[in-house]
Amino acid sequence: MLIHPQIDPVAVHLGPLAVHWYGLTYLAAFGLFMWLANLRLRHEPFASLTGAQAWSRKDVEDILFLGVMGVILGGRIGYCLFYKPVYYAAHPLEVFAVWQGGMSFHGGMLGVVVAEIWFAWSRKRPLLQVADFVAPCVPTGLAMGRVGNFINGELWGRLASPDLPWGMVFRGAGDLPRHPSQVYQFLMEGMLLFVLLWWYARKPRVPGQVAAAFLFGYGVFRFTAEFFREPDAFLGLLSMGMSMGQWLCVPMIVGGAGLWLWLNRRTYIQVRSS
Repeated sequence: MLIHPQIDPVAVHLGPLAVHWYGLTYLAAFGLFMWLANLRLRHEPFASLTGAQAWSRKDVEDILFLGVMGVILGGRIGYCLFYKPVYYAAHPLEVFAVWQGGMSFHGGMLGVVVAEIWFAWSRKRPLLQVADFVAPCVPTGLAMGRVGNFINGELWGRLASPDLPWGMVFRGAGDLPRHPSQVYQFLMEGMLLFVLLWWYARKPRVPGQVAAAFLFGYGVFRFTAEFFREPDAFLGLLSMGMSMGQWLCVPMIVGGAGLWLWLNRRTYIQVRSS
């Protein structure tokens, strides 16, 4: 049985300014996105695009800025709507109290989708092309977020068997060992999803299938990890014994698989009719 290390959430003090580890993980996530997205510029089909359709470093910077806005606004609004709609309906001004915590990945993802739509429209580029460009660069950022969760000792897992070698006691969660679900999510929806998606995106694909693979892959990995993660205390388990996180993953899994199959079938029909 392991004990969660008592890590100071503040990484460094710069005079009156306190730099938190969680903020640094966000910076690391954005830095990784910039690095990976610039690598994507050298990959097909983006390396072959010319003229107005060509991608540049400026495009990467712009889509990162829009994506950050989408993550912050969508993540906060999504948390308020998905997890505590009644509370925030009664206390609407607290929607803006982001320092109190409360962000939703699924809301953040919807915010990123809106950002991609805006980018595609403003640059006159196909939306599926934009989504395919962004998708493989996202999982490492998710992994950094889980590092922040672990450092803060939050979003811990469900009770584990005392015999589990990596079972961990988290402060504020009692004296019994729990699954370090932040680590599970770091490995599955972060690093493993990145490796699979990056490999998948390196080969020629039907436009939109890389984004569809991200939706399906994240949905499956997050759905699986939720079996080991303690549900939110104010929600508990919902119908069919599933958590809110799992229910929010269901449309991702179905939508990702459906989009991939539809795109594949549409391309097959077009090839046969040509």
